[in-house]
Amino acid sequence: MRADDQDSSQGATIIPLARPGTGPAGQVSARPPRLLDRVRAGLRARHYSKRTEKAYVGWIRRFILFHSKRHPDEMSSVEVGAYLSNLASEAKVSASTQNQALVALLFLYQQVLGRELEWLGDLVHAKRPKHVPVVLGRQEARDVLARLQGPVWLVCALLYGAGLRLLEALHLRVKDIDLDRREITVRCGKGQKDRRTVLPSALVERLRSHLATIKTQHEADLALGAGAVVLPEALARKYPSAPREWIWQWVFPATRTYTDPATGDVRRHHLHETVIQRAVRKAAIAAHITKPVTPHTMRHYAESPVMPSCPPSHAGIAGIPGSLTYPTRHNQSLCRKASSLSLGRKRAGRAAVAAVLASARSLSWRLAAK
Repeated sequence: MRADDQDSSQGATIIPLARPGTGPAGQVSARPPRLLDRVRAGLRARHYSKRTEKAYVGWIRRFILFHSKRHPDEMSSVEVGAYLSNLASEAKVSASTQNQALVALLFLYQQVLGRELEWLGDLVHAKRPKHVPVVLGRQEARDVLARLQGPVWLVCALLYGAGLRLLEALHLRVKDIDLDRREITVRCGKGQKDRRTVLPSALVERLRSHLATIKTQHEADLALGAGAVVLPEALARKYPSAPREWIWQWVFPATRTYTDPATGDVRRHHLHETVIQRAVRKAAIAAHITKPVTPHTMRHYAESPVMPSCPPSHAGIAGIPGSLTYPTRHNQSLCRKASSLSLGRKRAGRAAVAAVLASARSLSWRLAAK
């Protein structure tokens, strides 16, 4: 029987899992912060993402409940191993999920409780299997894109043509799009790293028209006293007027506004990822594709090193040129070089970045012209 279904054993330390309460007259009590609040504070001090914070706190909470709410400071490798084994044998979780739980517990013991883990070497990370990615054929990708419309089509076209991840595309702001140089700057991508990638030429006019539409919407929001967006870190305090400036607006804003309870500002968030996920799933079902298609599937062609280069004399899918829809390995290498140069490494100036990107475009245009 699971430990969270049993009564807590005698002698075990019961720790509260809720947030600290308030005392009389709404004053915060002087008791020390609770364990999960200390975990949250440690994660935020190290600038972990909100999703990582939610995942770590969830795993630590479940670990405590599994052992009848005993305090983690009273437990060691035996309890950690038993919990991880239960995840694999009873819960049937994948190796990556089991490893995530282990990393969350290691953060708890090392960074929050400050314990030297002499038993750390006894813990074994689960071996992750190597999976073959799902890749759409040329006609399958055409069928999916043909059943998408509006901003959803544009998001998936960027995933397919520029190799963006779903949240990378949804987090784009107006200032991150350079239509003249045909560049997209990805801010705080995977691993909190910035990079630059090439904007497919066939998407330039569609993107220009889309930006004009959302600018009109932004001006209407400003006229109603809204038009603000959330800014990263503390930029809103440093630049108080920036949340309403055009360059900071989302490229793919949500259809509805919301009121921030902390500031009272009427804001507009970006499109939620489930909007794209549901649309792609419906399009794949309507196209009778017998593969598990997700938005991430749209970028596999641009990333996989085993895919062939584009057919030289055929048009791209749904208006995307074949040379940029199917980047060659050499083109991808040039883009990666441009990305590393754009991070400001030694001897990497703007001229070098521009030269590498120009070389990538030149290669793509030459392939398209063959």
